[in-house]
Amino acid sequence: MIPKAVYILFGASFTLASAYVLGRLLLERLRIRLYREEEWLFGLVCGASLLHLLVFLLCSVQLARKGVFFSVGAAILATGWAKGVFGPSRAPGLPPLGRLWKWLFTAIYLAYAVLYLSNAMAPEMSPDGSSYHLGLVARYLREHGFSCITTNMYANLTQGVEMLYLFAFAFGRHSAAAVVHFGFTMALPLLILTHARRFGLAAAGVGAAVLMLCAPVVGIDGTTAYNDVAVTAVVFSLYCLLEIWREERQSALIVPVGLLAGFCYAGKYTAGLAIPFAAGFLLWRLWRARQPWLKPLLVFAACAAVMAVPWAAKNWIIVGNPLSPFFNRYFPNPNVHISFEQEYVERMRHYGDPKSYWDIPMDLTVHGAMLSGTLGPVFVLLPLALLALRRPRGRRLLAAGAFFALPYLNNIGTRFLLPSLPFFSLALAMVFARSRGVLPVVMAAHAILSWPHVLKLYSSQYAWRLERIPVAAALRIQKEEKYLTDFSYGYVVARMIEDFVPKGEKVFTFGGVAEAYTTRDILTAYQAGFNNNLGEFVWAGLFPDSAPTHQLTYTFRERPLRHLKLVQNNSGTDQWSISEWRMYKGEKELPRSPEWRLRAWPNPWDAELAFDNSLVTRWRSWEAIKPGMFFEVDLGGERLMNSVRLEITKDQYQAALKLYGRGERGDWTLLSGAMKESDVPLMKGLRRAAMEELRARGVRYLLVAPDDPAGQDYMANAALWGIGLLAERGGTRLYRINEAAP
Repeated sequence: MIPKAVYILFGASFTLASAYVLGRLLLERLRIRLYREEEWLFGLVCGASLLHLLVFLLCSVQLARKGVFFSVGAAILATGWAKGVFGPSRAPGLPPLGRLWKWLFTAIYLAYAVLYLSNAMAPEMSPDGSSYHLGLVARYLREHGFSCITTNMYANLTQGVEMLYLFAFAFGRHSAAAVVHFGFTMALPLLILTHARRFGLAAAGVGAAVLMLCAPVVGIDGTTAYNDVAVTAVVFSLYCLLEIWREERQSALIVPVGLLAGFCYAGKYTAGLAIPFAAGFLLWRLWRARQPWLKPLLVFAACAAVMAVPWAAKNWIIVGNPLSPFFNRYFPNPNVHISFEQEYVERMRHYGDPKSYWDIPMDLTVHGAMLSGTLGPVFVLLPLALLALRRPRGRRLLAAGAFFALPYLNNIGTRFLLPSLPFFSLALAMVFARSRGVLPVVMAAHAILSWPHVLKLYSSQYAWRLERIPVAAALRIQKEEKYLTDFSYGYVVARMIEDFVPKGEKVFTFGGVAEAYTTRDILTAYQAGFNNNLGEFVWAGLFPDSAPTHQLTYTFRERPLRHLKLVQNNSGTDQWSISEWRMYKGEKELPRSPEWRLRAWPNPWDAELAFDNSLVTRWRSWEAIKPGMFFEVDLGGERLMNSVRLEITKDQYQAALKLYGRGERGDWTLLSGAMKESDVPLMKGLRRAAMEELRARGVRYLLVAPDDPAGQDYMANAALWGIGLLAERGGTRLYRINEAAP
């Protein structure tokens, strides 16, 4: 039996080699002049953009299969062999490093390579990597490509790096994807070093490479199935090529510049800033040199579009928003609610709850718990990088770093600073390099202080960081299942789902799941509009404020009406909702008919929830109230009536509604601007009704974490909910929703 470690290394190496060959073929086809070391590194990064696009196309035509990937990769490698890609390069080498710098860098680089590779090869258990990054990758492989996923907002994010993970995952599973990321992690400091050597900053390049390589957040992120370090490598490669173009004006460089700019967007939305950055750089330089700019910009735009547009098109087709899960106000759709987007963005801006902005620098550099990771104590000295402003190259580096740090304003997690870190590191190292003997001391201190066994002495125990050198787990001497069971609670829960939930069934939960380790369809409450509604049903059965315990009654002179419209006339932060809309002639309710047509703005997709005769469902605006919002009913013909009653929740105190009506013809007439308000007792049976609504939507299983808001109530009132306990692991319970009694 072939050891699992061999499959892991093969999957990652096969992927990286295929990318490298594609990139080298592109650079040679364009006849771009580079140094030998640059050919290797830019070949990998440029080829990664092409391989990602190739995998995207295979996913689009349902050919994401192991055999297809192997055939494609083998054909790429064979072509590279025939073209001499693996032979010695005729390009000149960069100026050699001094002996001290060479040995110091090599010692640190190799030590961290062992640390990082062992962690990358160890079973994948990172929070996001084991949930949506590889959860979606595994699903694409099972389904042989993209499917219509509308219940997971993370499927709407650009997944350029994940396409490379998918290629590797087919052969070596989870750890192979992490080792691909490790490949970019180890390439990034070399990119910094080659860039610095080209422009006569060898010492600063060595220092900056070590600052980047050893940063603890780089170590933990770059050895898992996250994508931040890989995207950072692409961003910095783009900058390097732009600087080469600025010096040499090789027109062919516009092509890889455009491809990498588009690949930045494909890798991560926040890295999409690379497109305006590169376009502005090219336009400014061409305009200053009084050279033609239209054709180069068109070539750049076309190459960037090749990488970026497919992802926007995929989202437009599947979820109706090319930029999903953001900008839903401009692209309204039922899949991501506007209010959720606003809450999500606000939470990312302020998570960790810093007491003041002065807490952020210390957490970024030393503690690492609040913002999920640390850069290392040496980066406390980062303000000294401003001294690099005295040199043109320093100004360009700091400007680029500041530009790519802009997304940090919307997400203060440490890893969101990574795309700017190579620029800041090189600027800081330029300052240290001016003083004899300072830079080697800083490098050594950073390497030592960032080593896991030293890092744990001063950083928070809750900091996201590497903690060990898991050689036995990496080589699978220690069994993968044993390692994951010991260190990953998410894995334990995922396996419980796999063991007790039949294939093809859906599981609803308010918390996250390590979806990379289960084949069942997980519906997490916050991840999509459909899931939000499921959570609403449960909450209506759990919390009185989420159930319709309030009524609004509009009474008017009996008349024949075909159309009725409720119009919102106030602004505020509350959301408008209607649990049930009922119309009466005298004391008798008008029976509902299939002829009735409903219109609502916003959220027209859930309008029927106000007419389904269920007290646990409700139509909801899913955004703050404002004048002009409406809910309209077309009865298909005139009906005699004299009152309308709305059954609503109490959580909309700011709402101000007016009721309008009209017959077959004529204008809208105000029926009643005032209404009678009354409270009604909470009805019994809402718990069971909530479960019936979930069953009606194909959900028969509930996963309940220890901190779930309904956790204790599920356990105490299982009979009222109509659920039965299937299994429990570490406090997390799995329930099955029972069928209703006939």
